[in-house]
Amino acid sequence: MTSLDSIKSVIEPDLVRLNQMIRAQLLSDNSLMDTVIESYLTTKGKQIRPIIVMLCARMYGDITDCVLNAAAAIELLHNASLIHDDVVDDSKLRRGTPTINALWDNRIAVLVGDFFVSTALQRAIATDHTAIISIIGRLGKLLSLGEIDQIYNARTHTVTEEAYFKIIDFKTASLFVACAQAGCHAVGADEQGIAKLSEVARLLGLCFQIRDDIFDYYEPDKVGKPTGNDLREGKITLPLLHVLLDESLPQHDEMLQLARTEELDDASIAILQAYARDNGGIDYAYATMDAMRREAAEVVATLPDPAKAEPLMQIFDYIIERDL
Repeated sequence: MTSLDSIKSVIEPDLVRLNQMIRAQLLSDNSLMDTVIESYLTTKGKQIRPIIVMLCARMYGDITDCVLNAAAAIELLHNASLIHDDVVDDSKLRRGTPTINALWDNRIAVLVGDFFVSTALQRAIATDHTAIISIIGRLGKLLSLGEIDQIYNARTHTVTEEAYFKIIDFKTASLFVACAQAGCHAVGADEQGIAKLSEVARLLGLCFQIRDDIFDYYEPDKVGKPTGNDLREGKITLPLLHVLLDESLPQHDEMLQLARTEELDDASIAILQAYARDNGGIDYAYATMDAMRREAAEVVATLPDPAKAEPLMQIFDYIIERDL
């Protein structure tokens, strides 16, 4: 299995510099804000997005302060969206630890999220690059639209692949595309190079979300945490969506009606999870990711130095193979 640590090793000193920058920029003269943020930073995620910024920048130049500021801006905005999402979803845990809204309350969580957004904008401005500032501004809009679309589709029980892919394109892939664009702009890559790496990043982001959605269809004891949360919120993702669109399957009408129930209980969720697993929904999701990886590899093959993009392709492998 591909290790994220092996991918990080290519840019390890730059990641250290990035995290020092982020921590320094989040310092304030407010003790409560500093306490909340310090606690939050101890459980930072895998940082795949800033890694993509740096790896894309390496394709066309060096990892400069401009690249690091761009990476910090995207990572801060991403974390702001997570903090706000936890409030919207009333989530009590993230990465196995209590969320800010669980530890403090929604008011503090929203304000901390806003603080992250403002700091992200400061880092974008520090790049002194209008294109990167524009990327960050547009990204915030796309993330919001993706979440709104998802809430609307859950309420209207929309069951189409087109709607599903539009949502994950906005709420997840847009972040990955922004990473590629910001990294490339920071080192002065040409438009053709930016377009190609943006497409690779878009496919990577779609794979990331599909893999994340697959977890929801496992039995809880298989992943060591509660599953079925998407179904509980009325979200029908690719594994179940695929089987619900196949009218030839047994119990199709019954399962479609069940999936459109306003509030699913645990027993109903377990039935739908099993229906997706037993009828090839998870296999279809994996096949979709594999096809996207092959498509990305074809794009990479057209780059000036395809070998330099190997760490990006390794991220595909890591995402598709990851356990959590």
